Amino acid sequence: MLQNWGLAAAALCLLALATVAGQWLRKHDSAALDRRTVDAFNARVQAWWFFSLLMACGFFSPALTIALFGLLSFWALREFVTLTPTRIGDHRALFWVFFFFTPMQFVLVATDDYGLFSVLIPVYAFLFIAARSALSGDYDRFLERIAKVQCGLMLCVYCLSFAPALLNLRCLGAEQDAARARLLFFFVTIVLFADLLQWVWSAFYRQHPIAESIDANRSWEGVALGSACAGVLGAALVWATPFHHWYQAAAMSILISLTAAAGSMTMAAVKRDRGEQVSGIFVEGHGGVLSRIDAICFAAPVFYHVTRYFFGSPTS
Repeated sequence: MLQNWGLAAAALCLLALATVAGQWLRKHDSAALDRRTVDAFNARVQAWWFFSLLMACGFFSPALTIALFGLLSFWALREFVTLTPTRIGDHRALFWVFFFFTPMQFVLVATDDYGLFSVLIPVYAFLFIAARSALSGDYDRFLERIAKVQCGLMLCVYCLSFAPALLNLRCLGAEQDAARARLLFFFVTIVLFADLLQWVWSAFYRQHPIAESIDANRSWEGVALGSACAGVLGAALVWATPFHHWYQAAAMSILISLTAAAGSMTMAAVKRDRGEQVSGIFVEGHGGVLSRIDAICFAAPVFYHVTRYFFGSPTS
């Protein structure tokens, strides 16, 4: 219990500092940061507050946390499909995607059925989407259409589901529900902290943009410095994890940070391809759910499987 309160206090302190910094930047002009950059920073802080409250549910009701992630996933998939228009021939496949495969994925996570939730979407759902679209008789741009639906299902549902799946991950030193809830809290805190710091460092050091045509605000320097800061934070929070040494927590945090950056860049590429700057207006002025969970979607399955492989208990 003391560890739970300690982790919550650490996250609260970081959030408070970020909130104060964001409000100060909003009231003071800076040559290095324009108004849009400051607004984006504050939007990320607000997302961090939301996810912290979501993670707190994990200490009291893991089932509620999984259900809330399921709702986020449903909304994110809706935004993704809106970004990538489909044809009438795809609508019945989409019905099954939204109302069967998406909720079923999180039901399987809730029941801790790793053998099924790890293959439901990349095997059975992918085959079903292709077959159901073919049965409609519409072959115009067939490969492109089914690829859009499969990509959305993979990113918004399958990958995101590995975040709440951490609540079921049995690791050495994390056999209790509270310990697994701390692991999820640790993961989301590192993702959001790294994303925030990468954005801030990139705003000050833009000499080498990663892909300026996709995201002019993200640089190699920003990602490197943000990942390093995430590594320091991870090492400081090693006591809240099943990792045995501080350098293991630091390495895992850097891995989370790098995969989170890959997720943000990938979703930015999707939005640019569709001629959109944001994916929705779930929160007025702050973009959609996709804009807030893109980093988590990429980092979650990588963190889950690396942790399971290297730190999982014999029964996991």
